[in-house]
Amino acid sequence: MKPKALLIATALFALLGAGVWWSNRDVREKEGQPAKDAPPRILTLTESEIVKVEIQRAAGEPVRLEREPSGPWKLVEPVFSADHDAVTTMLSALSSVGSEKVIEEKPADLAAFGLAKPATQIIVTLKDGKSRTLAFGDEAPVGGGSYAKADGDPRVFTVSSTTRAGLDKFGVDLRDKRLLTFDGEKLARVEWTAKGSTIEISKTAGGDWAIVKPKPMRADGWQVEELLRKLKEVKLDPLLTSDQMADLAKQFATAAPLASVALTDAAGTQKLEVRKNKEGKYYARSSVVTGFHMLLDDMAKNFEKPAEDLRNKKIFDFGFSDPGKVEYRDGSRQLALNKAGDRWLAGAKPMDSVGVQSLIDRLRELSAAKFVDAGFTTPTVELTVTSKEGKLIEKVGLAKVGANYIARREGEPGLYELEGKTVDELIAAAGSVKEQQAAAPAKK
Repeated sequence: MKPKALLIATALFALLGAGVWWSNRDVREKEGQPAKDAPPRILTLTESEIVKVEIQRAAGEPVRLEREPSGPWKLVEPVFSADHDAVTTMLSALSSVGSEKVIEEKPADLAAFGLAKPATQIIVTLKDGKSRTLAFGDEAPVGGGSYAKADGDPRVFTVSSTTRAGLDKFGVDLRDKRLLTFDGEKLARVEWTAKGSTIEISKTAGGDWAIVKPKPMRADGWQVEELLRKLKEVKLDPLLTSDQMADLAKQFATAAPLASVALTDAAGTQKLEVRKNKEGKYYARSSVVTGFHMLLDDMAKNFEKPAEDLRNKKIFDFGFSDPGKVEYRDGSRQLALNKAGDRWLAGAKPMDSVGVQSLIDRLRELSAAKFVDAGFTTPTVELTVTSKEGKLIEKVGLAKVGANYIARREGEPGLYELEGKTVDELIAAAGSVKEQQAAAPAKK
């Protein structure tokens, strides 16, 4: 073989070998096996077997987490409710602690690494009563990591600052900081007071939200769920000094009431009261945690909304489901449309599907500009929409009042004011519904 050809063949063989090595490395990593050149693990535990974690420090507060087998984690020292997500994240990191590299296999003096009297020790107790200890020492002079060592292993490792930060936790990191701890899945009732009005919302048998007080009304399920999501995000500042806490109590006492909420789930009722002072600062008091708390403006703005924002402004509830029957009547136009497969019929006559769909879109979009208590007179437009395989029948009357219209849903006390333009577009859409034109005969 010529020297040039031999050189090319050798290079190709080397590239092929490298590709196989990388392929096998990816397979090992995907199967949970570390690559042969990966830094060694310092500690490997089964997360479900851990029943107690103690974090002891040469200086600073100790931390102790405990749980009964298969029970919830409790923050025993300091005594607070535990943040489930924070504890779970720490335990996940603790179950498999990786290193950056081995510094010494058998060090003669642990003091050189700050490990004779470690700055932090994490003691893990397992279900079988056995324990493992992970110690952190001094910061490494190069690389920004720390020295670390596990009991039963003579080696000294370095770990990244990220690895240490994920494990070297204080009580403030692991405590539950929520001002409301309700279970959203088991929530049965919400009482919301704002802008001088109160509404009570409860779950229906079908799992939807409905307003029950001051009178039965439809709730906007999306708005209710969004409110609940925001309430879950209201958190306290765990680093307040005693002087700051005393000042918050004074600020709350002198501020004006803004809004309050009471939430009832399977465990009972939790309450949160929000006040606002003349400088535009927001303060809160919760029935879940003691003390008074300042709310950030972006979160507190949610308490500025009036209670009626939780009402459903849509006139019809069929939403994105296709109705099976639509009835329309005004002074000069009457329609009775039925869905038959993919076609719309008026009696036995097939109707133009584009015009029918335009009418349905207008019905779907009908929404109140505001809520009113009176003003409905003789309806000028009457609508009936049947959907959800005949299980939902919605009847609505529209009465013209001035330039606008007042809508009333049959069987409900609430009234809705609609902008005149919206209803005019609906009437125009109804007027555009035509019989489907017969196809032109094919030319010979």
